[in-house]
Amino acid sequence: MSGTSNLWLYFLVISGVIILPGMDMAYVMGSSMKGGYRAGFAAVAGTMVGGIFHMIIGATGVSAVLTLIPWAYHTMLIAGAAYVAWLGWGLIQVNALASLDARHGTANLQKSFMGAVATCMLNPKAYIFMLAIFPQFIRRDGDSIWIQTSVLSLITAGTQLIVYGTVAIMAVQAQHVLANKPRTNAILAKGIGVLLIAAAILTLYSGLMRA
Repeated sequence: MSGTSNLWLYFLVISGVIILPGMDMAYVMGSSMKGGYRAGFAAVAGTMVGGIFHMIIGATGVSAVLTLIPWAYHTMLIAGAAYVAWLGWGLIQVNALASLDARHGTANLQKSFMGAVATCMLNPKAYIFMLAIFPQFIRRDGDSIWIQTSVLSLITAGTQLIVYGTVAIMAVQAQHVLANKPRTNAILAKGIGVLLIAAAILTLYSGLMRA
């Protein structure tokens, strides 16, 4: 397999993984509908940074350790699911999503960014991906592992930007449409909260089933 075809295959695989709804996508959607474009894309950026961290972790073999040591994997699994469920519960408690007419400050953008990094880093499915799939795209007869990891990281980050960026834009547009409908807006806020909790439960269930 040539290097070019190897990269194309990786792009197809990682695209399928990213497009599949999960904790990261739900977090980006919630951030976008609560804080507008800036908060949404801050969450997208945080998810991209989290993805790069995962690539580094995969290259250093830490993901293998987390998977081979049951208690370490279970701790990561439970912590990630609990964090996302907590975010979802917070949304269920609000009466409506905030108006996007007010510009959110730097603190809120940082919160969206760091929350996305945490959500991505605490997602146990990513560690399974790094252990089972990532090594197959590292060629022993190719460039150094760090050069190859950098290229794969760029492909991953670019795909995340396209997919999650689209989700952010669509979420903000939907919030604009519903901005003058308080009742529907409140239902939407709670719906996003339920979505986050559901994503957390599904992640926890699938992780425990594989353990």
